[in-house]
Amino acid sequence: MGYQCVDCVHQGQREVRRGTTVAGADPGARPLVVPTLVVLNLLAFAVTAVQAGSIASNTRSALFVDWALSPGTVAAGEWWRLVTSGFLHIGPLHIAFNMFALWVIGRDMETLLGRGRFLSVYFLGMLGGAAAVMLLYGPGEYVAGASGAVFGLMGGLAVALLRLRRPLNQVIGLLVVNLALGFFVPGISWQAHVGGLLAGAAATAVIVYAPPARRAPLQVGGLAAITVVLLVVVTAGALLVGS
Repeated sequence: MGYQCVDCVHQGQREVRRGTTVAGADPGARPLVVPTLVVLNLLAFAVTAVQAGSIASNTRSALFVDWALSPGTVAAGEWWRLVTSGFLHIGPLHIAFNMFALWVIGRDMETLLGRGRFLSVYFLGMLGGAAAVMLLYGPGEYVAGASGAVFGLMGGLAVALLRLRRPLNQVIGLLVVNLALGFFVPGISWQAHVGGLLAGAAATAVIVYAPPARRAPLQVGGLAAITVVLLVVVTAGALLVGS
């Protein structure tokens, strides 16, 4: 998976002028956002484990209770949970899987997109997952994890490879398997996965398909429009819960 995306980064360098990638990023910049996100997620997990006195039952911690995403609490005004829930994980396997996926996919995507654009795709994937949960979960149900953001990167990778005319077989296979797990394995939020996937793919499409002559304004405007749409969906979900 990672090697395939490295190829797309190199091809992106050849397809544009002035040594930038197809997204307009400096291909020589070392990934910084991905390791920072991994550290933040690990720190949040460590805090919940210490507070709960258990790695396996870290959901009992005060931080988890205050940060997890639940449509009812967001509808009551606790909007920060749309973001903070993306830094929480339920048990060691959950965080191990998400951090591994973030590390493998994220570094190449950050190189291709650039730090700021990558961060936009990551958080829009997170917001897309949260929006789907707000719309499709019950008021008292909760969800946590970086899965929405990670699926946003998976969707973004598929779009980037399509833009660069690279093979999609591995990415499509990965998406199919992981989406299927969300439908058939209890405790996995397929809603957050689908929402993150769609949002990340849309955000990446805006970035990599923007014409070089008008790249910056089109990227900023497109990402802002996606953000507004997702916030409208979140608001609609909150109104449905409160009605």
